[in-house]
Amino acid sequence: MMYDTHCHLDAECFFADLPEVIENSIRVGVDRFIIPGADLRDLQRAQEISQKYTEVYFAAGIHPYHIDDYDEDTLESFIQDKKCIAIGECGLDYFRLEKGKEEEIKEAQKRVFLAQISLALKYKKPIILHIRDSSNDAYEILKPYMQELKGVLHCYNADSILLNLAQNFYYGIGGVLTFKNAKRLVEILPKIPIHRILLETDAPYLTPEPHRGKRNSPEFIPIIAQKIADLCQKTQEEIEIITNQNADTLFWQTNH
Repeated sequence: MMYDTHCHLDAECFFADLPEVIENSIRVGVDRFIIPGADLRDLQRAQEISQKYTEVYFAAGIHPYHIDDYDEDTLESFIQDKKCIAIGECGLDYFRLEKGKEEEIKEAQKRVFLAQISLALKYKKPIILHIRDSSNDAYEILKPYMQELKGVLHCYNADSILLNLAQNFYYGIGGVLTFKNAKRLVEILPKIPIHRILLETDAPYLTPEPHRGKRNSPEFIPIIAQKIADLCQKTQEEIEIITNQNADTLFWQTNH
């Protein structure tokens, strides 16, 4: 069996058929799911899904695009739920910054990122990182916490500087690996310690080949596992076993 360590099952596009999505995923061998927190408005639904399905867990956090909604008291109320197993997704995203306000937004993102690092340390939970077009700044923020902070670089962006975090961090690999323009990620994947790789889809986004254009789903995890296996000269079964152990170590052993 495999884990999808990052799937937005609380997204509106799953409202109508979530039971079928979970059932289909289990049928192809995916039997554990983590819903990352991105927006406070979605956290209650993520929590409710985790309470309904034993296989589903969630994280509580604020995506860099939603920092204006950051409310620590609200986050802490969700963090104390037994099925909340991580903080995030949080971090820095410089991809779309409002012109004329770039530095102001960057500083605000850094403040909210640091606040969520503090929550991860306070509650001794792993952190789910979102880092886009901001690797150097993110690395400098994370470096002082390397002895105590653990987590995953969601949708690892193939920047080599972030490989310096491999002592404590894992690398989330998803459907991007199958894209024709993913040359950097394909080249760097074998350099990632294999005991630091996690499987994820980011469903409903970033659908792998050959399903591009469709809604992404955890049931496509085997496609990602097979691509990793090909690049790392392993069998898909070996990748399943290794990535399951990695997810257990980061998320479930950390919380028990």
